Amino acid sequence: MLVSAGAFTGADQWWIDHAPPGARFGGAEPSLVEAAVPLLHEKIDTVVQAAVDIVGLPASALVSFLVVAWCSVRLRSPVWLLAWVGATAVELVCREIVTRPALHLGATHLNGFDDSFPSGHTLRALVVAGAVGAVWPRARPFAFAWALLVAALVLAAGWHVPSDVAGGLVLAALALLCARSG
Repeated sequence: MLVSAGAFTGADQWWIDHAPPGARFGGAEPSLVEAAVPLLHEKIDTVVQAAVDIVGLPASALVSFLVVAWCSVRLRSPVWLLAWVGATAVELVCREIVTRPALHLGATHLNGFDDSFPSGHTLRALVVAGAVGAVWPRARPFAFAWALLVAALVLAAGWHVPSDVAGGLVLAALALLCARSG
């Protein structure tokens, strides 16, 4: 895979070196419980962190699952829920098998990025937008605008690097295509 081979390491490192003010690069990935429970142990100490926490809340694992499940019930079809489950499963498998070359902030190895591909928030935001857009077609442009804002905010906050977000976008596009054809 290109990420493991380091094809995007230069661009990702450049992003870290030139990240916007307010980016906070963590040292470790959240635990399974922290990933599932929104805002658990989250420190909101900058405007960027507050924005990504609030705007990105519907893209968190638990909340996005509930939104997509509700949309599936409204549509009387499991297709969006299956898209969410399938895409999330692929995300988790990728995080186990894809390890990128080390990224650094100065001399500090940012080990939280070693296995952060793809961005789950980006992926889930787009699946939520697709499901919400399927229930309310008039809301579709706003839902996708929100999803793209989430992708931008996870970059600005330092939660992910560009290759993570790009991977989340590609995986979400595949999930959306599967759901739309299902």
